[in-house]
Amino acid sequence: MRLATWNVNSIRARVVRTVDWMVRNDVDVLAMQEIKCRPEQFPLQAFEDAGYEVTAHGLNQWNGVAIASRLPMADVQTSFTGMPGFQKGMEGPDQPLEARAISALIDGVRVWSLYTPNGRALDDPHYRYKLDWLRALTEHTREELARDPELAMALTGDFNIAPGDEDMGDPSFVPGVSTHISPAEREAFQNLLAAGVSDLVRPLVPSGFTFWDYKQLRFPRNEGMRIDFVLGTRALAEAVAGASIHRDERKGEIPSDHVPVMVDFDFGGDDEDDMPMIFG
Repeated sequence: MRLATWNVNSIRARVVRTVDWMVRNDVDVLAMQEIKCRPEQFPLQAFEDAGYEVTAHGLNQWNGVAIASRLPMADVQTSFTGMPGFQKGMEGPDQPLEARAISALIDGVRVWSLYTPNGRALDDPHYRYKLDWLRALTEHTREELARDPELAMALTGDFNIAPGDEDMGDPSFVPGVSTHISPAEREAFQNLLAAGVSDLVRPLVPSGFTFWDYKQLRFPRNEGMRIDFVLGTRALAEAVAGASIHRDERKGEIPSDHVPVMVDFDFGGDDEDDMPMIFG
């Protein structure tokens, strides 16, 4: 299985280059974030013409997630256990859920497309929402693996966290002032890993960013950050056969500010000794 994740930053604006990239790279499954449309507005025809079915979850012109697959999808879910909601100016547990998560069972793998809240600012209610959202995702992951330690599950998407200093190259993000690099966010990311998943890309692609702001010539200066990930349980980590970050997709006409991240899996069970070891 060739699995990729991409924050497309409006699928209606970038459907042509998204589908073209998928076909050129022989992608089996693409998890998308920030589709910025409702399911009935999603440009399905282009994907279907290329041999993909799509499941999408979007509520308005913001956020939104989707999965495109040329393999059959089953048991679609649009939230995880305990996932909190958010509405500006509203407090309490009954805040509406945003379209930030969707998953499907694909060829025995539970694939999640996730768009973690941005946080906005350290003193903003959205920042607390972000930490609560990640805490719930961590607990959900822990519970799922407690039920089935051999679960093949991929948590893919835009996590809006640069987990290490080497993942942050944008000088406008200042320690102690900015989100994405705060100690609490980085701790939340590490807690998620400790729940039973690992970064499936970093061991094979030790450097490289996945996002560059449109402003201040960030991309030509390579002042980006690595905030898009494919995290996987042990069952997936043991099947990793390759990984890549597609930096060139930040070039050209109307690019997203994010680029695709891709992982290849070999579930055949042959030549296991040659597989990269993700879990130490």
